[in-house]
Amino acid sequence: MTELLFLIKLAVAIVFVIGLSLLAENVSPKVAGILSGYPTGSAITLFFFGLEVSPDYAAKSAVYNMIGLTAALSFVYIYYIASKYFVKLNILLSSLSAILGYFIIVWLLHLIEINIFLAISIPIAFALLYIYLFREIKNITIETKAKLNLKILFVRAFFAALIILLITSVPKFVGPNWAGLFSAFPTTLFPLMLIIHYTYSKEHVHTVIKNVPIGMFSLIIYSLTVSIVYPLFGIYLGTLISFGTATLYLLVYSKTKSLINNRKRVVELKKRTH
Repeated sequence: MTELLFLIKLAVAIVFVIGLSLLAENVSPKVAGILSGYPTGSAITLFFFGLEVSPDYAAKSAVYNMIGLTAALSFVYIYYIASKYFVKLNILLSSLSAILGYFIIVWLLHLIEINIFLAISIPIAFALLYIYLFREIKNITIETKAKLNLKILFVRAFFAALIILLITSVPKFVGPNWAGLFSAFPTTLFPLMLIIHYTYSKEHVHTVIKNVPIGMFSLIIYSLTVSIVYPLFGIYLGTLISFGTATLYLLVYSKTKSLINNRKRVVELKKRTH
């Protein structure tokens, strides 16, 4: 059973990381940034918490996962700020700064007496804050794509696989509060950022970062749903329901954004004709 779980975790990590990196290259870093907020790493972690420990444990961890998303959002912000100012060893120093910032914020969060209201309101407030702070970042596309080979694909998969395996081992050593906070670590987003930054430029990774807070709302919704439905329906049906609510948010956002853009084009066209 242990070997099977290892293979499942590894396979899922590979699929998510490679999928998001290919999406960034062939569609846009903007889309990859939004979808990186889709419940991937946290969903895997919470699912295995439920499978290896219990659904109730995973549900309680999901509440702390929501508050932990504050640290995940701060992680990408710190990476953004560090990457702007570090010239030498840019990727390494940006990564170390973001990781250190993440653990400091997680440590501060664990001091708070968490309830469901704080678990929802704090990450929402931070997501809105970072949307505002990232407003000046330009969305750019990747013009010249890197040539893929087996070595590149392996490197892209390695970071996510390693991080996910480490984080899903947390409940064996700590309680659900800490486990939930650590389950919010950007297990698929971080490797994606490294891939885009190393392969292309910091401007491309900034495009990914700019759109992370938008997609993060789907993860907030996912974790909230898990905290409610896992004890009621179990981890399998509960996971399907949770993915359904997270997907619904992204569909509504996409439709709303499309309507707003169409409205802007109509207004601009009217201005030109008058």
